[in-house]
Amino acid sequence: MSFLHPEFLYYMLPPLMILFGFLLTQKEAQATFFSDEVMKKLRVTSNTLTLQARNALFMIIGFLIVLALAGPVIKDGKIEIKAKSADIMIALDISDSMLAEDVYPNRLKLAKKKALEFIQQEPNERIGVIAFAKNSYLVSPLSFDHTAVAFLLKKLSTKSITEQGTNLLSMLEVVDNSIKNGSKKYLLILSDGGDDKDFSKEITFAKENKIAVFVLGIGTINGAPIKKDNGSFIKQNGNIIISKLNENIADLATKTGGVYIQSVNSNEDIETMIKEIQKHAQKKELKSQEIARFVPLFYYPLGLALFILLIATSSMSKREKINVPAIFVLLALGFTTPELKAGVFDFMKLEDAKKAYENGEYTKSEKLYSEYASSSENFQSYYNKGNALYKQGKYKEAVQSYEKARFDNKAQSARNFANMGNAYVKQYTKENLQEAVKAYEKSLKIKEDKEVRENLEAVKKALKDQKKKDNKNSKKDKQQKKDNKENQDRQKKDSKDKNKKEKDKQKNKSSKKQSDKNDEKSKNDKNKNDSKSDKEKNKQKQDKKQNKPAKELKNKEKEKRKDVSNANMKQNKNKMSDAEEKKWMKALNANQNSFMYMLNNNNKPVKEDINEKPW
Repeated sequence: MSFLHPEFLYYMLPPLMILFGFLLTQKEAQATFFSDEVMKKLRVTSNTLTLQARNALFMIIGFLIVLALAGPVIKDGKIEIKAKSADIMIALDISDSMLAEDVYPNRLKLAKKKALEFIQQEPNERIGVIAFAKNSYLVSPLSFDHTAVAFLLKKLSTKSITEQGTNLLSMLEVVDNSIKNGSKKYLLILSDGGDDKDFSKEITFAKENKIAVFVLGIGTINGAPIKKDNGSFIKQNGNIIISKLNENIADLATKTGGVYIQSVNSNEDIETMIKEIQKHAQKKELKSQEIARFVPLFYYPLGLALFILLIATSSMSKREKINVPAIFVLLALGFTTPELKAGVFDFMKLEDAKKAYENGEYTKSEKLYSEYASSSENFQSYYNKGNALYKQGKYKEAVQSYEKARFDNKAQSARNFANMGNAYVKQYTKENLQEAVKAYEKSLKIKEDKEVRENLEAVKKALKDQKKKDNKNSKKDKQQKKDNKENQDRQKKDSKDKNKKEKDKQKNKSSKKQSDKNDEKSKNDKNKNDSKSDKEKNKQKQDKKQNKPAKELKNKEKEKRKDVSNANMKQNKNKMSDAEEKKWMKALNANQNSFMYMLNNNNKPVKEDINEKPW
């Protein structure tokens, strides 16, 4: 163990010991006249601490306090601290054209506001300021003292430089002379661009001297007249001059490795510019140093001193029936009460959380604030936790944390609602934008604020635009649904027609197969009949050889039959035999493709019509 401030031990302990040495050896005034036995009888009560006992306790208290002031610590290794910076110069245009009121309240005041916001959001960078018109002047060199830089920046006006105009080349020369270390230089220009259309000289100079230029255009394309202090407007040849934003200055930014952004009423342009500068900037190491880490122990002697002070200032009884002093009971109750929410050393956690937030360690800060808020239900901690979550981009969780914060102070309550509205806007949905409007309105109801009012108007405008877009999209969706339905109906109809065609085609194929089957059957019957007749002929030949008389008898019978058949033929002249009927039916159905018989085709083949529909 060691002491950070051992001088307290050297200079305070000796006189303290001497003082209490005299107090402890001093006797009571009555003791010089009376003995101890008489003094015990003269005392009103004998159950309190004696004077010497109290003085001894006070001496111990004094010793412990001096020990705590000496800063007892335990060494916990070493850490290396490095100071890095991108070294950014801010150049502010203070020519008369910056008095134009096409932006609120005018270009110069808006530019100064943007510059101050930039300085506030870059606490770890060295920043300098240059004022320029026709000539350029170094207002503040590069410095970590942002309070002094901001003070000098606020004092700038168009009267700071007598010669009017806009000379960017002279301003770049001042930047080059201000940063002479051979490294890359970063310049942020806040200007309306002047009247030049060609910036080739400035671009060449910036490239040669390694100057990356970032431009924040102040003003509008439509422009506005320039108002003097007496209320009149600046004229040229009897005509009022209209000063407009010169967008040609964007070439100076883009061709030197920087970025051009046109200003808006909110801080979104500055936040975007900071991101772009951090993306392009190469931070150089300014200084590095190793420092020792310590675990502080001062609170142990300090806590013990407070405890002994309570004993010394109390009138505790010395009667034997009291075994535990009241102070111990109170202390035990204090440390065992389950509802005790805040610890004795919570201020150390809050200090660590604050430092983490300032150093950009938002995750660590949020964790520390969350632990303290959950244990103590402290509204300020919920608010700080919401800010840390917002910085991490966790906007939904930030809103939940802001909702838990409740303040009696109107300014803090208005700030809480304003931050809540910002968190809703970052989520950028229709419902969240509506909630943002409610939060902004609550903030303005408590306390009027210009920036919150501007944010409210911007969100309302965004909601109107989104509503128009939704209406347009709904009409488009309805038309698309209608077209899709028509296409589906058309497809259903086409598929139905196609299925019908396929069915008819299959039906025709099946009828053709049946017809072919019938033809094959008739052919088989004919072959069978032919084979049967051949058998009868052979049998007749055999009978002829074996019995000729029988043949003669058979011929006679045949003649008789012939006569009978001739008689029958006369009677049934129009009748047809079965074989002839089959023959005719086969001829009739030679080209038939269906189950219906063609009766009047006159044995002519039927021509097929290819284009004929199946129905």
